[in-house]
Amino acid sequence: MPLWVKICGVTTTEDAERVVEAGADAIGVNLVPSSKRYVDHATVRRVLAAVRGRLEVIAVVADADRAELAGLRERLGVDALQLHGSETPEVLARLLPNAYQAVRVATAADVTAARGYGGSRLLVDAKVKGELGGTGHTFDWALVSDLARERAVVVAGGLTPENVGAAVLAVKPYGVDTASGVEGADPRRKDPAKITSFVERARTAAVEAGLDTAAGVD
Repeated sequence: MPLWVKICGVTTTEDAERVVEAGADAIGVNLVPSSKRYVDHATVRRVLAAVRGRLEVIAVVADADRAELAGLRERLGVDALQLHGSETPEVLARLLPNAYQAVRVATAADVTAARGYGGSRLLVDAKVKGELGGTGHTFDWALVSDLARERAVVVAGGLTPENVGAAVLAVKPYGVDTASGVEGADPRRKDPAKITSFVERARTAAVEAGLDTAAGVD
């Protein structure tokens, strides 16, 4: 499988275009109202219009109403939903195959709980009290190395151009995901040079790890 590279927290069509140019496979648009990277539905549709068919567009949600979730992907036209709250495996199961769960990891017990979620993909993020994600914190990647042999694990949590290579070599994951790691002072805008560097270093490490790095999506 090719290494899947996602840039999350995209808020503008300009940044979405930069992600395409850098050669990433997906962008994330954040629909969680409490997030500093939150965008409304109109913005999501503008981003989609700009990049549709050139990469995957993932809508990030957290603890949304079940009735709203049921038709959200179709209403927006996004490729998949990333559930980034405290959703149960049963909630995720109703949305498969067009959704996947993000789990926050700090201990082996968190990894055991993660195995209870269905679907192919599973995103693993750092566990920071009071935060859903996008914190810039990493976690012990060794905790999920076995899990990555079982599932299409996407590693997130504090990944930057400087450390993404180490994460890829340690876990050999299906994919990697970053938000704060490719930003400057403004969390609502991405740094073009950091995006390019992140993608390049992730793919270089994938070669070293023996992973196929041909660009593509599911």
